[in-house]
Amino acid sequence: MSGGMTIFAALAALPTALATFAGPSAGAPAPPPDPQTARVQLAALAVRPPSPTTGYSRDLFPHWSPAGASCDTREAVLRRDAIDIVTDASCRAINGTWYSPYDGATWTKASDIDIDHMVPLSEAWKSGADQWTTARRQQFANDLGSSQLWAVTDNVNQGKGDKDPGVWMPPLATFHCAYARSWIDVKSRWGLSVDPAEKSALEAALRSC
Repeated sequence: MSGGMTIFAALAALPTALATFAGPSAGAPAPPPDPQTARVQLAALAVRPPSPTTGYSRDLFPHWSPAGASCDTREAVLRRDAIDIVTDASCRAINGTWYSPYDGATWTKASDIDIDHMVPLSEAWKSGADQWTTARRQQFANDLGSSQLWAVTDNVNQGKGDKDPGVWMPPLATFHCAYARSWIDVKSRWGLSVDPAEKSALEAALRSC
């Protein structure tokens, strides 16, 4: 892990952190809305208690799906978010550098990286995805068109688990604004609800923008 500043870390320190994802590689997560738009989107989300997890299984959100050439979605995110990545003929990452915006860490082994669902699959289930078809849940679990999929430090992602912002926020406080905006982006795009504590935490994070 490197302690050196990266362009992502510099962006994360700005008052409007990651207003655009002008990352160090050819790609990056799709940019979330600006803070004002995020506030409007958050106000429009349905607020209700989470549904029970009865019947939930990760298998109901098939991933990782093919994502061009021989890559699947996980490999596509690793390629998208890396600096100087080298892959084998099967699209597996051999070498590269990844910056984890959740904690500010830099890694050079793909094995140290998890692909995080910004809105976890279980959280989506409790927020309305229990009513979706399996095909729609598959689209959600492999969504490369929003702020949903992130390459982050593995143990940080494991610490997050299926927690929403009312319970968990990234260790790097300067990323809280971008995290809230990205969470809202995903929930708004997919028509998912928020619970009262989650909404309060998102409102607080947006005040840091």
